[in-house]
Amino acid sequence: MKSLNIYIVEDEPIIVSTIEVALRKQGFYAIGDAEDYYTALSDIQRLKPDLVLIDIQLSGNKDGVDLATELDKKKQPYLFLSSQTDPNTIERVKQTNPLGYIVKPFTETGLRTNIELAWHNYNDSQQHFLTVKHEGRLHRINQDTISYLKAYDNYCYIVTKTQTYLVPHTLKHISEQLEGSDFVRAHRSYVVNLKHILSVDKNTISLKTDSIPVSASQKGLVVSKLKSI
Repeated sequence: MKSLNIYIVEDEPIIVSTIEVALRKQGFYAIGDAEDYYTALSDIQRLKPDLVLIDIQLSGNKDGVDLATELDKKKQPYLFLSSQTDPNTIERVKQTNPLGYIVKPFTETGLRTNIELAWHNYNDSQQHFLTVKHEGRLHRINQDTISYLKAYDNYCYIVTKTQTYLVPHTLKHISEQLEGSDFVRAHRSYVVNLKHILSVDKNTISLKTDSIPVSASQKGLVVSKLKSI
């Protein structure tokens, strides 16, 4: 798995240091920490970590469950890392959507295992698939593998890293089936996956395996969205 950028929300400095050391030993990056709700919320919005580790007991009048409730609204993945297992706390936790709950004290191996399993399950839940008919067969295509769509009269090419599909639908119809915000129209005949873009010049978008045109009217939108991911 990739080396995750992890933010720590914990009000005990010694425990923060212990978590940071454990994360680094296991190949993760500790990109920041906070001991209270407000600092954590501000930092998380600014740093955009892959994952947040949250202790329930924090400094101030808001705790880790309050923070989790806000992160749910922002669709920010997080794990609880806490010693609190009393019934009242667990009932409040049930109203949130963590990727998991790690009970203190923890081991380095246990921390890594919980993070890896939680991230694997999270990635699976975030994947979207497009089902299309090509050459008489139904194909289920993972959206993340799509580099771009290309219009061809009333048909549409779906181009992935390994295969190109010609489907009996318009570019508009296929693009409307895509979920998420990773795809943007680059030209009247092209829709591109932002995650596959390597560079944008005057009138061309370079992808990992190909190049496609970008129109003057759409270039600003493509560049703007590219900067936001």
